[in-house]
Amino acid sequence: MAATDATRAADEAYDVIVLGAGPTGENVADRAHAAGLSAVVVESELVGGECSYWACMPSKALLRPVAARAEGRRVPGLKDAADVPLDVPAVLAHRDAFTSYWKDDGQVRWLDSSGIDLVRGHGRLAGPRRVVVDGGRVLTARHAVAVCTGSRAVLPPVPGLAEARPWTSREATSAKAVPGRLVVVGGGVVGVEMATAWRALGSSVTLLVRGDGLLPRMEPFAGHLVAESLAEAGVFLRTGVEVREVRREAPGGPVTVRLDSDDEIVADELLIATGRAPRTEDIGLDTVGLTAGSWLDVDDSLRVTGVTGGWLYGVGDVNHRALLTHQGKYQARIAGAAISARARGVPILESDRWGAHAATADHLAVPQVVFTDPEAASVGLTAAAAERAGYRTRVIDQDLGAVAGASLYADGYRGRARMVVDLDREVLLGVTFVGSGIAELLHSATVAVAGEVPLERLWHAVPSYPTISEVWLRLLEAYRG
Repeated sequence: MAATDATRAADEAYDVIVLGAGPTGENVADRAHAAGLSAVVVESELVGGECSYWACMPSKALLRPVAARAEGRRVPGLKDAADVPLDVPAVLAHRDAFTSYWKDDGQVRWLDSSGIDLVRGHGRLAGPRRVVVDGGRVLTARHAVAVCTGSRAVLPPVPGLAEARPWTSREATSAKAVPGRLVVVGGGVVGVEMATAWRALGSSVTLLVRGDGLLPRMEPFAGHLVAESLAEAGVFLRTGVEVREVRREAPGGPVTVRLDSDDEIVADELLIATGRAPRTEDIGLDTVGLTAGSWLDVDDSLRVTGVTGGWLYGVGDVNHRALLTHQGKYQARIAGAAISARARGVPILESDRWGAHAATADHLAVPQVVFTDPEAASVGLTAAAAERAGYRTRVIDQDLGAVAGASLYADGYRGRARMVVDLDREVLLGVTFVGSGIAELLHSATVAVAGEVPLERLWHAVPSYPTISEVWLRLLEAYRG
């Protein structure tokens, strides 16, 4: 069937119904269809979801010119050429192209070519295996309904904040002009990436953080190095502060941010990057015994717990396991395999923790890259998390700038690498890199952590010389002594 709108007859049956056409939902539908099941996707916004239009793609399109210029400034022969302002219209046009100008025609064509139906509209559960779209069209699922509706930015309960109409991640990645003054609240990934991008594009940026550092989910040194770089770029960073009140007297006018110290900061725009909530508040969870607006508790096959019959799946951000696009797509592959196996009556072995039907990496091997300057990347457990989990560990640190490949990559290269070793099994529990150009280095660490590769075998994985990857040899040498 071709992609359709919400005007067809009611009571249509599919093997699998997917709520949400972001990357996660698309992949659940694709894996189910590849296994011979019929699938339909219900979407009220753009097919392609948050990542394609307001998150991964536009943010990285904004950040790539920033990183390229920063690296050029550190390379002999390019320093003077790279020491120029960014071409703002060209950067924004580049961003717009990567969002397909906020049109989803290409994504719709992909669904159509894949044999997956599309229903435009807001879908709500109406009891077991039943979905009603915009109060009229009724879809029923023979085997499964997968909730892939993602998450949304949350505004904290600060007086005057909602009325001031601040930016969230959506506005920060899609803005059509550079604000003269921007206040960013939040020291997580969105906060530091958008502070990096808009500062480089010419905005005067103030970054406000409630805690004592940036990137709190990573090793502490990652936040420290990123903070140093942001300060050098001209970002005003204040830690240990809270916003008490926000005022904007007129739409489009300046916004005043009052802090707990009673200091006031006036800006042209305010970005709130302090958390996410699941998009589950209006999808009929109450009709199947769940709480509207809640995160979905799932098992490792992504099946929602506490729902009779085992037909409901929660995949991607909605389960709060790892709010990352690539991890949602991973979960989608696992969920698609589990749905198709159960549809065929194939038993799923819960003890097979690294099998085709278990999203074990959500617990032990989640990779993430923060595209600041320098980049910060990690996979697996931090040293503190490993200690809390009861592992007997050893932590090995290495100055990335001391590696020959890094010295060639950029003058004055600054960076650091850490591996966290499980001493009882002599495998890696976690790895963190901070430095220019290390995003592409992370997958080697992900393979080592997810594969539980013995360190003795890693000793035989010879890094090419002279590359930044030689840091692996330095880390292993330090471990062996």
